[in-house]
Amino acid sequence: MKIHFIISTLRGGGAERVLTLLAENLAKLSKYEVSVITLNEGSEYELDENMQWIDLSYGKIPNHTFRSFINLFKYYRNKSKRPDIIISFITLTNLITIPIAKLYGIKIIAAEHNSYLRKMHGRALLTDFTRKILYRFANLVTVLTSFDVEYYKKYGVNVVVMPNPCSFKPVELTNKERDKVILSIGSLDRYHHKGFDNLIPLIKPILQSHPDWHLKIVGGGDNGLQFLSDIVKKNQLEKQITFTGFLNNIPELMQASSIFILPSRYEGLPMVLLEAMSQGMACIAYDCKTGPSDIITNELNGLLIEDQNKNEMSSKLVELIENQTLRDALRENGVKSLEKYDIKTILNRYEKIFEEMIFNN
Repeated sequence: MKIHFIISTLRGGGAERVLTLLAENLAKLSKYEVSVITLNEGSEYELDENMQWIDLSYGKIPNHTFRSFINLFKYYRNKSKRPDIIISFITLTNLITIPIAKLYGIKIIAAEHNSYLRKMHGRALLTDFTRKILYRFANLVTVLTSFDVEYYKKYGVNVVVMPNPCSFKPVELTNKERDKVILSIGSLDRYHHKGFDNLIPLIKPILQSHPDWHLKIVGGGDNGLQFLSDIVKKNQLEKQITFTGFLNNIPELMQASSIFILPSRYEGLPMVLLEAMSQGMACIAYDCKTGPSDIITNELNGLLIEDQNKNEMSSKLVELIENQTLRDALRENGVKSLEKYDIKTILNRYEKIFEEMIFNN
């Protein structure tokens, strides 16, 4: 069976990691011929040798969406290049791929990686058109949490919940002492979405009263780096807050750090929270729409804070810093709670969907 994954780029981010993980694990199964198609330039991931990477970023058409549509349309004009199933990632890419899949009679799964509440910046009309009109023509739309299901059903969409798989193998917990590091991860250019602009002033008094603790923010983005660095300087926190840039050794960093904080204003299903939990970190997150509440059971495998309640976040973060016993309990329960996000569990679900699509239609 020939499977094509399609995404804008592989520059980094949760959806990109999910796609890479799914594609690589499917490619290990001999019954699948897997390719990844990128529509725009940029890749920070090395794809497995069992897969083909098809770069369709060429051409002089200035509008990325129109250029991507034309390039993909021309590519699939050759019948031998068409897959049995397309798995398309993220709203704007789905806008391009669904009409082409229908034109060529290709089965398509459109994967949504954000809540319907989130619109693409400056593209609200395109977002609404894709979700309210176009998605009903996909064979299946996957969403990350149950929060979105009823929204899509009312527009006649065939929708199922498909959570992100955890990309890291869960650690075996030891009594090894961890660094006094609070970790947060995400694209710096999406600092408003990720809540980094709020996190820095919130954590200032905490770091000042705990001078042996350090905040590390991992992620790329030149514009966001400049903006957030200015906030750090304004708050005189240069010695206790570090921007690491994009890193490839995230598991090692997580295994060495103590606390993971998710200060986001909104999410889909935050893969990075699953990853942090799998690496034995004590996790604390705002109960934003959507995602954290699907992963964290408050005070069992993490701390779930009322959405954007800065006072509660501050007090609970201090409690986490000062209470080693609490951190250890959350770490242990966190690792134990990830079975439904195991890659094998997710792959089994996809394989059942493939069989139903190809053999029952």
